Amino acid sequence: QGELVQSGGGSVQAGGSLTLSCATSGYISNNGCVAWFRQPPGKAREIVAAIGSSGSVTYIDSVKGRFTISRDNTLILQMNSLNPEDSGVYYCASDPSWWRGCWRDDYKYWGQGTQVTVSS
Repeated sequence: QGELVQSGGGSVQAGGSLTLSCATSGYISNNGCVAWFRQPPGKAREIVAAIGSSGSVTYIDSVKGRFTISRDNTLILQMNSLNPEDSGVYYCASDPSWWRGCWRDDYKYWGQGTQVTVSS
């Protein structure tokens, strides 16, 4: 099956920036969905940003204007103006079922996850 390998993450002070990267294998469809998810401590995993099959971009309301998702050779999440509520384990994900839409949580392929910690 497809393989997603993440890099980036770490610890940063509130107001700082971090960039996450995700390399996708050749088995992942280029016309499918790619997304970033996060799981805060003690809470359920939530979708943060997604790119649809047509290149459309969707963000969860809490990160609009601060985070930017992009894709070329790798999937990128640029995170600016971070606050402690952004802390958690971040996952990249991919799914070839573009016809189902991309704003959903049942993606087929997942990265290993990386910790993001924002201190106040």
